[in-house]
Amino acid sequence: MYLKKINLQNFRSYLKKDFIFSPKTTLIIGPNTAGKSNLIEAIFFLSTGNSFRIDKDEQLVNFQKEVARIKAEVDDKNLEVVIAKGGISGNLRPFKKYLVNGVSKRRVDFVGNFFTVLFAPNDLEIIISGPSKRRDFIDNILIQTDREYRLADGFYEKGLRIRNALLRKAKETGIRSEKEFAYWDNLLIIQGQKITSKREEFVEYLKASRKDILDFRIFYDKSTISQERLLQYKEVEVGAGVTLVGPHRDDFVINLIEKNEEHDIKFFGSRGQQRLAILQLKILELDYIQLKTGIRPTLLLDDIFSELDEGHINLVLDMTYGQQTIMTTTHEEFVPKKLLKQVSVVELKK
Repeated sequence: MYLKKINLQNFRSYLKKDFIFSPKTTLIIGPNTAGKSNLIEAIFFLSTGNSFRIDKDEQLVNFQKEVARIKAEVDDKNLEVVIAKGGISGNLRPFKKYLVNGVSKRRVDFVGNFFTVLFAPNDLEIIISGPSKRRDFIDNILIQTDREYRLADGFYEKGLRIRNALLRKAKETGIRSEKEFAYWDNLLIIQGQKITSKREEFVEYLKASRKDILDFRIFYDKSTISQERLLQYKEVEVGAGVTLVGPHRDDFVINLIEKNEEHDIKFFGSRGQQRLAILQLKILELDYIQLKTGIRPTLLLDDIFSELDEGHINLVLDMTYGQQTIMTTTHEEFVPKKLLKQVSVVELKK
């Protein structure tokens, strides 16, 4: 599987632009603000149905326009995403539409037609930032590879929004309706336990996998959701106005192994060791997606040459062999000459 071409309409800085990609490696060269990361974001959107940069999809639509489109040809499939700000054609709310070969699909059925692994300099946040970044890392993998996970995640997110609204209402009025909570409690428990089980399975894969770049052990710090725990936090949740237990509160700890000792790489690892850990995670991500789908995903490398030293760059370039790779850079001179001889180059201007 590989991405043959993509057409962007009113997406971010692109009013209308076509790109054609090599089945091997395509290098996108252009100055800052030329739209390189916007292109990577659009490609990633095709694999997950979401952006990795923002939460509100309407921000993806060019500020002068109302509707954006991402159209792509992947092997023998035509994939399309339509994103609208809302307020057009009688629609008062923003919306997204997913299509495969012209047929409208739910996101749960659109995702799974194309797979990507993204590596960007800010991926260091997976280690040094808060728990949400680590949850996002694992979610982006499982959402692509597991339809049951996509379903559970969608049901859980909806249930969590409604339950939190009920908690805010109870906080404001001082009245908690147990009848209203019963249905949503049960939904969160059922779907939350499915999410936990899938995450545990993935963490076990990471634990058991060979790590040639950096040896570490990952631990799943899960927030179990059950009737007993919801009852335990019942009064505190009303005071907080949010649900305090469940997989939306999970975290993952990465322990560096050195001289038969372990320590949390977030607090005790050097910046170089942290970057190596991210590289190792991305290699494992490539292998996991292939293991689960039988397909090698497209590797997206966004502006890595300006952020990494030569040793780390060589390790990343070793990842480019074996699957389609699309990478971006601001300057051609950042790219090793031996690589330039082997890639298809696309130049962007401001």
